[in-house]
Amino acid sequence: MSMIPASSNLTYTDADLTPKGFNVYEMSGAVPNLLVSGRRDYYKIVLRTGDMTIFSGDQTIEVKDTYLFFANPHVPHSVVDRSNGEKRYACLFTEAFIAGRERTELLHSSPLFRVDASPVIPLTDEQAVFMTGLFRQMLLVHQGDYARGDDLLKTCLELLLHEALRLQPIQPGLPATNGAARITRLFLELLEGQFPIETSARPLQARTANDFAQRLSVHVNYLNRAVKEVTGKPTSVHIAERVAVEAKALLQHTDWSVADIAYSLGFDYPTYFNNFFKRLTGRIPKTFRKAKV
Repeated sequence: MSMIPASSNLTYTDADLTPKGFNVYEMSGAVPNLLVSGRRDYYKIVLRTGDMTIFSGDQTIEVKDTYLFFANPHVPHSVVDRSNGEKRYACLFTEAFIAGRERTELLHSSPLFRVDASPVIPLTDEQAVFMTGLFRQMLLVHQGDYARGDDLLKTCLELLLHEALRLQPIQPGLPATNGAARITRLFLELLEGQFPIETSARPLQARTANDFAQRLSVHVNYLNRAVKEVTGKPTSVHIAERVAVEAKALLQHTDWSVADIAYSLGFDYPTYFNNFFKRLTGRIPKTFRKAKV
């Protein structure tokens, strides 16, 4: 994979996400081209007007005028900014923040998830006005004290994602630019296709890189190399993170016992699940469930 050029500070630091896993910004002024090592556990949507080059995975995209840019935690990206500091908005959120069966499905079918889809959507003046209104609404809610602000923010995000799908429908079968990108897309689709877990009677079948390699009819070393090349993260990390997201959803939104959740996610013993969950979240499942966060 070729080196990615230095990026602007459209990449943020850990401190920019609140404990709830959401933040929204309005920015202005010149943006220097800096090399920034950013987090890869959140999604990002940027509304921007300007002259820029965006490097996302193995794509190089020249953009001008007004557009939406979708940053996917599975795909490394950077930006070269040649504009004069026009006003821009950015929204950052974790998958846990938008968690919920319908919203999660919407997220995964949007341009935010597909590693082979374009991360940029050009906007007309009318579309830009609408999107700007959504971002300003999120800013007002996020900075206010409305008791059900999180619900309203999620509704705004849902509307934004629906509009993105309407403006740029996902085309199934979009050809991958190379073998690594293709096998990575197939792996991520196969991984996501196992969720949501609807019953503990049908536990997760593919839990390891070798499981996925067998289903994709490739050698596990090739799968691991391709996924790491395209996304910057090992296959095992993608699997563990997605299982953890589903575990949180099951703990929050079902009355299943911890043991049933463990078995549904492919763990032979609840103790193994407890250790896995604590390693990824810092809490045991029962403590997480009681906290309701």
